[in-house]
Amino acid sequence: MAAIDSLLNLVERQGANELRVGTDREPQMLADGAPKRLVIPKTSMETLRELLGEILNSEREKQVAENGRVQMVYEAPGLGPFRVTMTRRGPAWAPLQVDAVFLKGTGKTAPAPPAVVQSAPTPPTPPTQAAQNVQTALPTHLTNLPSASSGMGMPQPPTSQARSTGEPLVEWGYSGLEEAFAPTNELTALLSRAHAQRATDVHMQDGEVPVARVDGRLRRLSGEEPVSLEKLFGVVYTEAKRRFSQGISTDLSMTVAGVGRVRLNLFRADGGACAAVRLLAGEPPTFAELGSPIPFDDLVELPHGLVIACGATGSGKSTTLASLVREALAKRPGLVVTLEDPIEYTLASCARKGLVRQRQVGRDVRDFPTGLRDALREDPDILLIGEMRDPVTISLALTAAETGHLVLASLHSRNAASAVDRIVDVYPAERQQQVRVQLADSLRAVVAQRLVPKASGEGRALAVEVMRVNHAIANAIRESKSSVIQSAVQSGRREGMLPLERCLADLVQKRVITLDAARAAANDPEALKGYVNG
Repeated sequence: MAAIDSLLNLVERQGANELRVGTDREPQMLADGAPKRLVIPKTSMETLRELLGEILNSEREKQVAENGRVQMVYEAPGLGPFRVTMTRRGPAWAPLQVDAVFLKGTGKTAPAPPAVVQSAPTPPTPPTQAAQNVQTALPTHLTNLPSASSGMGMPQPPTSQARSTGEPLVEWGYSGLEEAFAPTNELTALLSRAHAQRATDVHMQDGEVPVARVDGRLRRLSGEEPVSLEKLFGVVYTEAKRRFSQGISTDLSMTVAGVGRVRLNLFRADGGACAAVRLLAGEPPTFAELGSPIPFDDLVELPHGLVIACGATGSGKSTTLASLVREALAKRPGLVVTLEDPIEYTLASCARKGLVRQRQVGRDVRDFPTGLRDALREDPDILLIGEMRDPVTISLALTAAETGHLVLASLHSRNAASAVDRIVDVYPAERQQQVRVQLADSLRAVVAQRLVPKASGEGRALAVEVMRVNHAIANAIRESKSSVIQSAVQSGRREGMLPLERCLADLVQKRVITLDAARAAANDPEALKGYVNG
């Protein structure tokens, strides 16, 4: 009986159906994709070899090292078959690190695997013989599944030759593991046409004409025919369709020639398979190019503390944070570590004085909390957190800000005062006062923003609310007085603060945006009316 069987029995007893193990990682147990508590120390590579036994024999270890990925079926005694995927983590030149995923059953979408060879007490055959005849030579419960070329449709890792030619590659997180693919010619052509029409997003559904978002408004892409997602995305769509059956969407990012960085979500809806693509620039804009009505780029010179960019989805939070990081890399020598899901802008080329280390959740790190814990041991001066989503991430961000790091993070919130309440409200009542004290001590600024359609009909203007934490605002945070925070923002122009309605009124008076557009973006229409008429 292999050592892994004890873990698989534990998975069975806990009502789970998936086990994940990997080098220098704590094993994970999941039930239909939902994590279940499994407290086991991290496994070293040597421990992983002992744990997996014949599953990771020398021949397969060599295959993982050379090809990046190996799949098979393991027949656990008394539990039935588990589909096993072993993937190399990290670059080929680094010491081998392996991630293994055990998924109960052989999968509904995959062809039936070859007959499983049962255990036998005979010693293992040499690797060369096993490679020649795997089904009869292996003395284990293992058998290799068909490869992508044999019809299974599973993605294979790119060759070093493909990487060296400079082909655009797709970065894809699958169960926390990274794969890479070149986008199809059809997808490249479609996104190039959308880019030429100034689209920021492209929405697709099988059999329908693509719809683009231009200047915040949806419209059908002119001259386009109904699309086939399978033709557009190729092997990526094959894997995404397999994940649809598990109720899971597929997120990835890629660089497309002539377009730049794009972010993709493949998902299933009532009408069938769909895709949403966000088009991004290769590099973030400079702060001057953002067009902010009030300067706040001096925030990157803060020695430590928390700076939050907030707003609705599509309001440009990620762009603002990336622009601030670009300013920091140009102004101060220091190390920037980012945690993004996925990476949207390439920052390395902007590093004039500092260094940057960009990490993608699901590819380079398991999740935001894990990445933040890692980052605190990576000697950063500035931390960029793609999104503060949960109490653990928020607590770690506050701790980092308190321990001498400048933390830049995004949050879904309409204004500065509600950003504070949003953070506090994710905690249980007994912890909220403690969090308020931490936030009052560590928060330095909140930038709430909107992208408002311009009066000319082309492009959008950036409208911002800027709150800088002074003594009065820090006290209001501690005492849970949101109205005092908003009043302090309205009266804090000399300290570099600006309420959103004042900013919108200024844009109306300069005829950059219409009054109707300003009303639609305002949090307080009455305050907006007072500023416009004043």
